[in-house]
Amino acid sequence: MDPRQRPYRSVLYIPGSRDRALDKARTLPVDAIIFDLEDAVATDEKANARETLKAALAAGGYGARTRIVRINGLDTAWGRADAEALRDMEADAVLLPKVGSPADVDALAAITGDLPIWAMMETPQGMLNAAAIAAHPLMAGFVMGTNDLAKELQTRFRPDRLPMMTSLGLCLLAARAEGLIIVDGVYNAFKDSDGLEAECIQGRDMGFDGKTLIHPAQVEIANAAFAPSEDEVDLARRQITAFEEAEAQGQGVAVVDGKIVENLHIVTARETLAKAEAIVALQAG
Repeated sequence: MDPRQRPYRSVLYIPGSRDRALDKARTLPVDAIIFDLEDAVATDEKANARETLKAALAAGGYGARTRIVRINGLDTAWGRADAEALRDMEADAVLLPKVGSPADVDALAAITGDLPIWAMMETPQGMLNAAAIAAHPLMAGFVMGTNDLAKELQTRFRPDRLPMMTSLGLCLLAARAEGLIIVDGVYNAFKDSDGLEAECIQGRDMGFDGKTLIHPAQVEIANAAFAPSEDEVDLARRQITAFEEAEAQGQGVAVVDGKIVENLHIVTARETLAKAEAIVALQAG
């Protein structure tokens, strides 16, 4: 499956230093895992975490889940060693924190070679340079780091995330312009199911592919929110059928549920069906 075609509804952070968490992740119904060597690992555990994670990835068992490793920044005491170690790990991509410009991506690529790179978008500089970062030839995805971004912007947390909208929008535009995956930031109150669902729905409405998660209890809600609903799949099928019948009669538009259906709607309808099929295939794998 093309990495850009596969689902990224749920992207769960897992500490790279904890054997138990690394093992449990093999059984969770997530679309992707961010194996974290950065924030989730204590300073005195950084070196051990690299070896623990390398062994876990070599052992396999993660199925069709995308395996992304978040390293420490290259400006830290651990970042370069993380990047060098990653060259020998069974990972699908590397995630670089606090990307501010394409030069940051170049510096990582000089170490990790042609391994696909994802960017943590979590600084004002990163927001202003989002288009240039997205255009880097090795860039595969954006991860919104909304906690760090809120700190940098000195915003307050609000349910509607209004203070974040400019930043989220800039990154969405940049990602879509370059055909990248883009996943929304975490929801901190992991026991607040209603709040998580509301934020997932908001993110899906905005155009995000999925949501980063901090706890397994959040997975089911994210998977449901970012998957096509039964009604959406049904509508997509009916739109395609109606449009094909209209075309056969020499017409350029159809009508479904009292609404005009043109070719652009059919493109979206086919994408909806493809996403639903990809989710089924991922779960089967």
